[in-house]
Formats: sequence, structure tokens, C-alpha cells
Amino acid sequence: MERSIKVIGTGIYIPKTVVTAEELDKKLSLPSGWTLKKSGVRVRHFITNETASKMGAKAAVQAVENAGIRLEDIDCIISGSGTMEQPIPCNAALIQKELSLEESGIPCFDINTTCLSFVKGFDLASYLIDSGRYKTILIVSSEISSIGLNWKQKESAVLFGDGAAAVVVQKPRKEESSHILTARMETYSVGASHSEIPGGGTKIHPREHAHLSEEHFLFQMNGQAIFRLSSRLLPAFMEKLFAGTNITMNALKAVIPHQASGMALRILQKKLNIPDAVFINNIENYGNTIAASIPIALHEAIEQGRIKRGDLVMLIGTSAGLSIGGVIFEY
Repeated sequence: MERSIKVIGTGIYIPKTVVTAEELDKKLSLPSGWTLKKSGVRVRHFITNETASKMGAKAAVQAVENAGIRLEDIDCIISGSGTMEQPIPCNAALIQKELSLEESGIPCFDINTTCLSFVKGFDLASYLIDSGRYKTILIVSSEISSIGLNWKQKESAVLFGDGAAAVVVQKPRKEESSHILTARMETYSVGASHSEIPGGGTKIHPREHAHLSEEHFLFQMNGQAIFRLSSRLLPAFMEKLFAGTNITMNALKAVIPHQASGMALRILQKKLNIPDAVFINNIENYGNTIAASIPIALHEAIEQGRIKRGDLVMLIGTSAGLSIGGVIFEY
């Protein structure tokens, strides 16, 4: 089912503290070049005193300015993030407050499908826009991974960075053709334990489990297991994503994958036979910024002129769950 939706503005916020691959080699007592080879990340950015809501608000302000609208024109705020600033209230409410909209009454809610949170938020927003429920939706992905990394798991810890991105969407005018052509998400919880933070919820709460080590509350990932499972599932998923459309991979002007790791990007590009000219890869500059990775790459691709109005764009990725998700839309 096609839904009318137009991206009218994008913005990003990247923390100022730069952490290089060489610095992590020294921090973790690794051979020179190990971090870059394993991760594909030259530099990533970590927060100093920023919060997720502050980063999200800064990205939102840029997106609103690029859209040529006012903050007061927004009638819904969706936070699509895999990390939370605090359990209650939701990130979107905290972002609203940072935007000085705390008396506005603008509805706010979160969507969390970890690395696919923006993709799913964009997909769901299209139904709300297309139906006329809302006119102008702000989608924000703001991620702080650095606080929860387990430095004992070096191969996964060196992948991540902090950052935020925001996208403003509206219904296109009658003479415009911007819309989602197809979208799909599948979850295979056989891979639930491959990527997780076990503690911090009601199952393993600090009050009841204060004796546990901090590792129960840090990020854990089995990268090889994720690669094996996602590689097995991806071909059939892509076939179903394109089913019922007359679109082929050759029609796409940009493919924006979740920036999971250098290796994951290479495997995805090879498996789907995606030409370099349309494959958006910026992991070496930011690392894996969880759900913010796709909208950061989308923002850069638009700013650099790699995506123009009328172009067909695919967003694609995997997330904890294990989930696979994708959207193809006309920009």
C-alpha cells in the first residue's frame, strides 16, 4: 500500500568530542590499526555533557529550519531511538521540553526497535500523514551508546558512536509525488540474545540485583551470530520487500543501510549487488550510531546532492530482535 509522505527537512547533531581509532587502540592496549581494521570506523563522537534530548533538540531545530517552517507548525513528535535518556517519561516528551514547547500540547511518543527505530517511525508516520491525522511530524533519533559500552567486548565496543538526527515530514501537495512505495519488517526472536542489554528493566532491576556486576547493564553482542542469521534471512526478505511493485534494484538512486560495521556494510553491498554510486556508506566518520545512523546518512546524502527530488531511495537494516526492516520511498 502506497502512502503519501514528503521529507521536507533534515538535521543532525554530532557531539564535539572526537575519538579516533588510534586512541581506542591505545585505550584497549591493542596493536596499532586493530580498531580500524575490525570496525571500519576512523573516528566516532562521544558526548561530554550532552543528553539525548539536548542532542535531539539541536538536530530538530536544524531540520525545522531546513524545512522552512516554525517549531509551532509541528503537530506530532516521534522519537525513534534504541536508547533512552530515562525510563519515564519518553524521549519525545523530553525533546519537546528542550524545544521550549512544553506548553504546546503537541503529542509525543517513542518507537523503539533499536537500530530500525527511525525506519519504523518513518513508516508509521506515513500512515498518520496520509490519513490526515497529522500535518507535520517531527521524527527524531538521538542515541548515546558510549555510556553503555562493555569495553571487555572489544570487537563490539569499538563500533559505536553518539549522535542525533531529525526529519520533518508532511503530506506532499497534489502536484507532488513523494510517497512510500513499499515497506516491510520481520522479527526472528531466535536471535533475541544476540544483541541485548539484559539488566535495567523489571526482570533484572538494580534494586533486586544490586549484587550483579555492571556487565549485566552494559551492551552485549554476538556479531558473528547476527551476521549468520541476517545473511540467511536477507535474500528472502528483499524479495518480499520488492514484491507487488514494479521496482528493481537498478531503479534506486540511493541505498541507505544501517551503518552497523564496516564488515556488515561490505557483506550487504556484495550480497545485494549494490553499485558504489548509490550505496551510502559513512561509517568511518561516525561509527554505528544505532537508530540515528540511517537519518544521519540520509541528511548527508541530501546535503551532498546525492539524493534529488523524484529519486527512489531505499532504507534498509537489521536490529536487535533480531529484526530486518526496509522502506523504499520517492524523495
